[in-house]
Amino acid sequence: MSKGRLADIQNQRDTRNIAINKVGVKGIKYPITVLDRAKGTQAVNAEINMYVDLPHHFKGTHMSRFIEVLNEFRGQINIKTFHMVLQKMRERLRAKSAHMEISFPYFIQKRAPVTKAKSMMEYRCFFFGSDDGARTEFKVGVSVPVTTVCPCSKEISAVGAHNQRGLVTVFVRFKKFFWIEDLIRLIEESASGEVYALLKRPDEKYVTERAYNNPMFVEDVVRNVALKLSREENFPWYSIEAENYESIHNHSAYAYVESP
Repeated sequence: MSKGRLADIQNQRDTRNIAINKVGVKGIKYPITVLDRAKGTQAVNAEINMYVDLPHHFKGTHMSRFIEVLNEFRGQINIKTFHMVLQKMRERLRAKSAHMEISFPYFIQKRAPVTKAKSMMEYRCFFFGSDDGARTEFKVGVSVPVTTVCPCSKEISAVGAHNQRGLVTVFVRFKKFFWIEDLIRLIEESASGEVYALLKRPDEKYVTERAYNNPMFVEDVVRNVALKLSREENFPWYSIEAENYESIHNHSAYAYVESP
């Protein structure tokens, strides 16, 4: 090595003959801009994981190059450009496959059902993708809080019924662009009731009574979402999981459905 030149240890040969499926950086906190139907775009603080494969003969990958790629696409990471980021990762790191996972909070202005009071409701969204040169896989996910009322509790109780807040997480593959807001609405309409950031007394009365008149098990919720998604030709694959944080049990109720 010439004087003044720094050694590139990552490019040195490894003799253990073990390829690595995924290697990279995880838990990057990074500001990105995503598409917003109401405002055009929305700036969010994302958490990002980026990986590539590593052939058996290389000692390591160049971690700094992941951040360099991310910097090139800052402000342009969305459903439409995700595949471009994966391609750039493969090129820059000389890899056969690239993988990226992004999660971020997404805010939608929501009106209370009776008083129409406005508030900002938070949802957790996900972009998961991979590219091996021959095929690109991409999934969009959302986690949506909901309310459920237990049908069994309502049936056997003289008064009242136990209810709980739940979380429904859906991932989809799609044929053409869609809005995250539409997927969130589909999920909210599949439970006993919706969750709001702000409710006044008339709103609370409405939400409570509506959920009581629309009781559902966790199984009902995932089936309702599955029925709605199966009618949408845009979604050839989906997975749905629902978890109810039980109010009278020391455990959660859980259900999962994946498309055939």
